[in-house]
Amino acid sequence: MAFTSAGGQTRSSLAEINITPLVDVVLVLLVIFMITAPVLQSGIEVAVPKTRTVREITEQRVVLTIDREQQLFLGDSPVNIHDLAQRLHQSNEDPSKQVIYLRADERVPFGAFASVMDAVKQAGITNISIVTQPLEAKAAGK
Repeated sequence: MAFTSAGGQTRSSLAEINITPLVDVVLVLLVIFMITAPVLQSGIEVAVPKTRTVREITEQRVVLTIDREQQLFLGDSPVNIHDLAQRLHQSNEDPSKQVIYLRADERVPFGAFASVMDAVKQAGITNISIVTQPLEAKAAGK
């Protein structure tokens, strides 16, 4: 909107703010968050065994994962089983109070599973929980 002053000069109103750049930035941020959110939650793909009793965990915990190729991951980063005790000690937490959640693919041999359990116990951590999935309703009814 233009105004004409007494001297014949034209002045424009400052009330008109262009919000198109703001909308562009917000939409780009929305797309970025929509793409990265599932990636942050996925982690390492493991088919954990199914059991009847499953307890959901809402707290952030240390998770060890053994995938089907028997590769070991601490969180999302790969780790050598020989370095596992040292990496677990770096958390600056009392080992007797530390909780480890162990996710293992159902096709991992028991020997590999036992070796990881032994390495965790050598680090002084005795509270180890094994991550499983709940059975489906049809399978539980059989």
